[in-house]
Amino acid sequence: MNVFKTTIFAGLLFLTTVISAQAQSKGFAFGLKGGVNLSRLTMGNVLTTRYDDNGNAYLKYDGSEVRDNLKQSFDTKTGWVGGAWMRFGRTIFVQPEVLVSTKGGSFNIIPDGSTTAETVKIKYSNIDVPLLIGLKGGPIRILAGPLFSFRVGDNQKLSDAFKQYSSNRDNALSNAVVGYQFGAGLDLGSFSLDVRKEGTFTDLATFKLNGKPIEGSNATVRQKVTSWQVTLGLKLF
Repeated sequence: MNVFKTTIFAGLLFLTTVISAQAQSKGFAFGLKGGVNLSRLTMGNVLTTRYDDNGNAYLKYDGSEVRDNLKQSFDTKTGWVGGAWMRFGRTIFVQPEVLVSTKGGSFNIIPDGSTTAETVKIKYSNIDVPLLIGLKGGPIRILAGPLFSFRVGDNQKLSDAFKQYSSNRDNALSNAVVGYQFGAGLDLGSFSLDVRKEGTFTDLATFKLNGKPIEGSNATVRQKVTSWQVTLGLKLF
């Protein structure tokens, strides 16, 4: 899904939800928020051949291919998030947001013939647009909805790490990712505290390894990101 199509879809969904909320004539709020992301990359464990820039497999002295193990890590990366939010409605509400966010994670590469993992740490920047629908009772809110995330800061480490496994990775890193958020919030006067879980439906990175089989199949390397987000908000009006 390219950025243009994703932007159009996000805009139409935003307009639909805003019109629906305004029709209820049940209030409006606007504010700012900031906090932290605790994110982790997921991709499973992949045993794959190492390639040079021309797409040729590296060979060992006995003529067999050099095969490395790409293993997902359970380490989390701490990033920052901040931006603006709007709320349409009171008991049942629609809450669109525009946030600048940094996320990341790490994965391990165990080279052929070694038992020691080399850790690749990744950090990148996004503009995130959550479009959330919620239910409020007293000071407590629950909310969920789709997330549209646009990568604005490239992470060269990810591209460099995959270079030795695929010679065709130009389109491997996704510029637009579709995901979800759900969580709960607490409103105390003009302040709010939100805790949310975030994940992706589409892939942060995906590519076939020069069409070579991975562990006996034609699978692709697929990286997704999952995050916990904790933010403190301030209602301006």
